Amino acid sequence: MQKTKKSIVKRFKITGSGKVLRRSPGKRHLLSAKSIKQKRAMAHDKAVAPGVAANVKKAIPFA
Repeated sequence: MQKTKKSIVKRFKITGSGKVLRRSPGKRHLLSAKSIKQKRAMAHDKAVAPGVAANVKKAIPFA
């Protein structure tokens, strides 16, 4: 039985349709230097590239 990689579960989310989403980096500190448009874009989750998504799905067998 394959175990779930817990570090990957914490970083990625699999949607109902099977897409893999990741959070946007750069929203923790030094925010005054970034534009409002940049910060607003970082608020939304981004889709993962297909090759990476396949590896993520293998590491989360029960999701």
